[in-house]
Amino acid sequence: MGLIVDRAAVLLAGPGAGLLLDLDGTLVDSESVHRAAYREYFSGRGWCVEDQVIQEFSGRRAPDVFATLEGPWGGEDPVALTDGVLDALRGTMVSPTPVPGAARLIAACAQAGLPVAVVTSARRWWVRAVLDLLDVGDVAILMVTAEDCAPGKPDPEPFRRGAALLGLQPGDLVAAEDSPAGIASARGAGIGHVIGMTTSRSADVLLAAGAHATAPDLVTLADVVDKLNRTC
Repeated sequence: MGLIVDRAAVLLAGPGAGLLLDLDGTLVDSESVHRAAYREYFSGRGWCVEDQVIQEFSGRRAPDVFATLEGPWGGEDPVALTDGVLDALRGTMVSPTPVPGAARLIAACAQAGLPVAVVTSARRWWVRAVLDLLDVGDVAILMVTAEDCAPGKPDPEPFRRGAALLGLQPGDLVAAEDSPAGIASARGAGIGHVIGMTTSRSADVLLAAGAHATAPDLVTLADVVDKLNRTC
């Protein structure tokens, strides 16, 4: 935990500082929501798909996974398959839960004038729904979504685009991610400090994927930014 505070504090207090945040599993604990949507869609198709297979979709764009992962969907259009899952997601009665510290972190960034962007494999409509859930008000948050990138995570492009969107150098930025694919994307883009969120993966898995440090939630990171506010 000390590594999170020390390294993140140094970068976030420095010139050209900024923050890149994944969405699902980072700002909200939504694994159960997405898993329910996949299960509903697969069940409707008469497919029995194990949870460990569904987990392969975590942190990545669904069309990319459908196109490369063996399953009963073989030979079908990955985009049409994804649309089916998204329809199930829109209709699910399961709601995501804000990760502790998420709303406070976004508010603290706004108060400190710290640039922040969401970098996610989700669609733009889902990002807006999550931000509404967090009740961040009129805080303007830039975003890189599934619609914006040719290759998605684990390719570096999403986080490279995030840094470019902020107009900052990747090495000066801090990122928070919960999936190995997202961590690989951030590290590949040269992000200076990548925090692995243990909302859906163990710390060992995230560190092995390349995270510099891990955290169970965003409370510590929000504390870091709050201190920046008090020293500005």
